[in-house]
Amino acid sequence: MSGNSASSGLRGFSGGYRYSLLTIVWTVVGFFLVAHLISLYSRKDNIHQQVSSDQLQVVHHDHPVVHELVRVEEESLRLPPPRKRSPRTSKRRSRKPIPLVEEFLDEKSPIRHLFFPSVKTAAFGPTKDMGNETSYYFPGKIWMDTEGNPIQAHGGGILHDEKSNTYYWYGEYKDGPTYRAHRKGPARVDIIGVGCYSSKDLWTWKNEGIVLGAEETNKTHDLHKSNVLERPKVIYNEKTEKYVMWMHIDDANYTKASVGVAISDSPTGPFEYLYSKRPHGFDSRDMTVFKDDDGVAYLIYSSEVNSVLHIGPLTEDYLDVTPVMKRVMVGQHREAPAIFKHQNTYYMVTSWCTGWAPNEALAHAAASIMGPWEKLGNPCIGGNKFFRLTTFLAQSTYVIPLPGVPGAFIFMADRWNPADLRDSRYVWLPLIIGGPADQPLEFSFSFPTWSRVSIYWHSKWRLP
Repeated sequence: MSGNSASSGLRGFSGGYRYSLLTIVWTVVGFFLVAHLISLYSRKDNIHQQVSSDQLQVVHHDHPVVHELVRVEEESLRLPPPRKRSPRTSKRRSRKPIPLVEEFLDEKSPIRHLFFPSVKTAAFGPTKDMGNETSYYFPGKIWMDTEGNPIQAHGGGILHDEKSNTYYWYGEYKDGPTYRAHRKGPARVDIIGVGCYSSKDLWTWKNEGIVLGAEETNKTHDLHKSNVLERPKVIYNEKTEKYVMWMHIDDANYTKASVGVAISDSPTGPFEYLYSKRPHGFDSRDMTVFKDDDGVAYLIYSSEVNSVLHIGPLTEDYLDVTPVMKRVMVGQHREAPAIFKHQNTYYMVTSWCTGWAPNEALAHAAASIMGPWEKLGNPCIGGNKFFRLTTFLAQSTYVIPLPGVPGAFIFMADRWNPADLRDSRYVWLPLIIGGPADQPLEFSFSFPTWSRVSIYWHSKWRLP
């Protein structure tokens, strides 16, 4: 009896000891976890307050114009006063105001001029009497070429030809009065082809004409005017000395979902159309190409009904994809990829899939172009809340280095006008790499080591 009692007492003591030890361990763990979470939330709250000063510390100070580029500029939409109501309707309960995105999409909206200023009051370019505002960009206004015509290079990209030190801007050239059904909205213009513009300063653009024209008669051809040609991008292959164009090719109902390839001996064409295909056997819609420092080029395209981005290297001649492919941003429904590189880190800006309606952009970063890619958050700074949540009423298309300023780039975007795609506008803004990222890694509590991507709104700005 006494032996059993002693044994029971010992077991009780050991159990109590283990219980106390576990309590202490979990208390300590809980304390550090709470402290860590508090630290993270504190950092998160302070990021937006610190971002401007942190970016100024990261950006090189030997470029004084950069200080002006990172200045936060607010934008006030001057809405017209409410329309007068009749005595009968004034007694009724007032309706909710129409969302600004719907106003943007409505071609008969009374505030449409705020989104698409007219050519009489809001055009800029080398043929306009700009006075002291020569060489300034005016995002959302009508941009004229050297002949005084609106630039037609929508959804495009820039090629810097090192041999001639000339920039070439390729994009969808839209013209003519014909409209038809389109997946992004009520109507679109039949394709004319890919237009090309050349410039030495990224502001004065000469029209080099249509470098890849639409097919007028053969309805079975990929480039027949009733089909879809979008987002053309051109890269140069040093080994073959050829200029290679990749583009999104589709039919009127967006069921073909392919990429097209064309080739030329000259940056100003004419380009010879080669073929179309579904890369890696998957559907492909919004796409871009990226040429890395080592000469390897990559195709990045929205696939699997726009739910996933696919990334894969091209063959050495840039005329096809290799069998290698990675699925990234799975289930995130991103499109309009614009990819660039800074200090061995790859960055990308993408948009949601909301048709013609502008939406909130996201910035992403990766140590390898093949991923994994992490979210950095909304890159838009300035303007107003509506501007920031709609990427300044535009959609990303390309990013190019800002000449002579490390860590600074030009963000190229399109402000689509679904009622008249020829009148879609260009939104070029300064993009700066610097400051802490404002969104933690997806699968941990830590913040990424790479820097934040910031796109600053300016109603007008110029290059350094």
